[in-house]
Amino acid sequence: MEKDFLWWRDGVIYQIYPRSFADSNNDGIGDLQGIISKLDYLADLGVDALWLSPIYPSPDRDFGYDVSDYFDIDPKYGTLADFDQLVSEAHKRNLHIILDLVLNHTSDQSEWFKQSRSSKENPYRDWYLWRSAPKGQQPNNWHSVFGGPGWQYDAATGEYYFHMFVPEQPDLNWRNPQVYQKMMDVFRFWLERGADGFRLDVFNEYFKDAQFRDNPPKLGIRAFDAQVHKYDVSQPEMFTALKDIRTILDSYPERYAVGETFLASTEEAAAYIGPNKLHAGFDFNFLSCPWNPQRFLKVIMKWDSLLAEDAWPNYVLNNHDQRRSASRYGQGENDERLKVAATLLLTLRGTPFLYYGEEIGMRNVPLKRSELQDPVGIRFWPIPVGRDGCRSPMQWNDHKNAGFCETMPWLKVHPDFVIRNVTAQQAEPDSLLHFYKKLLAIRKATPALQKGSFVPLTYEPRRLLAYLRQDAEQTVLVVLNFGKRKVRFAAGPRLRGDWQLLLSNKRSSVPAIKDGWLPLMGNEASIYIRKS
Repeated sequence: MEKDFLWWRDGVIYQIYPRSFADSNNDGIGDLQGIISKLDYLADLGVDALWLSPIYPSPDRDFGYDVSDYFDIDPKYGTLADFDQLVSEAHKRNLHIILDLVLNHTSDQSEWFKQSRSSKENPYRDWYLWRSAPKGQQPNNWHSVFGGPGWQYDAATGEYYFHMFVPEQPDLNWRNPQVYQKMMDVFRFWLERGADGFRLDVFNEYFKDAQFRDNPPKLGIRAFDAQVHKYDVSQPEMFTALKDIRTILDSYPERYAVGETFLASTEEAAAYIGPNKLHAGFDFNFLSCPWNPQRFLKVIMKWDSLLAEDAWPNYVLNNHDQRRSASRYGQGENDERLKVAATLLLTLRGTPFLYYGEEIGMRNVPLKRSELQDPVGIRFWPIPVGRDGCRSPMQWNDHKNAGFCETMPWLKVHPDFVIRNVTAQQAEPDSLLHFYKKLLAIRKATPALQKGSFVPLTYEPRRLLAYLRQDAEQTVLVVLNFGKRKVRFAAGPRLRGDWQLLLSNKRSSVPAIKDGWLPLMGNEASIYIRKS
């Protein structure tokens, strides 16, 4: 590994949904000790950092994204001592820990909110967004993204509080200096405990318009989408907050922040990345691409072009809010197309994010309405079906409940666990898991795949995508066939020379280039490095 290897830039980040990863005490819910027990697996996989979805005390009205105490660990996951052990054991294996910070809102069970709603004179009153309105009216036209008005009437004091998400998630008032300082204290607290970085949940929603003006109307199917979100998100004060957050992070060695940009265009997301801002952010257009090389390339080129030289892209195909890519792109139980997707994700210029189970091709678990737990799924069934499907327990083996636990798990396991699990794929040399491990090892050993430039070789691809990753010393060629039929790639004179095959899911040697054409098999993903 190079001396200047920077874990968050050059490495690979693996997201863990703690409820569903590994259950150490057999209560049906994953926990920190469970994660600790799997650190050797994660180190052997080849990732560099672990992003943990929220592990703070929470009544779970939105499964951890409704925090009741920012300075502790939820007992169902463990204790602060367990967290300290996790950090220590992870660092021994050169794994970094990224915490999910949900700072836009708290739980309505937070002591702050309990105080805030107790009376208009309470010192915590202004910690949240309270407004009065004439009887039968709302303070303004802002809506909740989860459906219905964004304002909840509270009979105790006869006023409304704002919630962008469920009513049990009241939004904080970041314009209050005490709230602002407390949020900065949250960063310091976890940095002091050894956290290496943070994923900031809906960070650009922290501030709302000081005058609470109505959002302008636009065409939309539902009320939330029938507004231009001009005043309830992406306020200019966010840039000052990011500068203060970055100052705190930069006072510690190699600390990191990545943001989930909420209701933002690609251009808006890119504007939040750089010096005195976030280290990185997401363009979720990549995650939502259909299986089409032209669409992927268009998103990649736009994202890359918008980022300044001192900014860095991220790419992700799965997370806790979206249908798994194996369900979107998979072809039955055949994982060859998923190997193409993995090669794309892990050879682009930017930091790849993996989601637990992605490396074995976990699919969305099919659920009945009566089995749903996600408030989004329950409210909007059957379109959408909610987010539970991508949060099912990790499939470790073919034992009861996929080896996750012996008792009833919090969410049912996908029925394919008997054939799709870690143990089975570890025993199969051509499995998706082994392909991921080879890909990750090659990426870590090849500087051009970490920091090299991205040079597309197919500008209007219909069935295949090819590109170079280049630095001063290495040239790597990546060729991906998105179709199941054989195709030929016009290699051209720039690809003349001697090439070595680094990895392929279809061949073991470099194919002959006849008349300037490189043949590709169906669903082929191949990586070559120039020898001369």
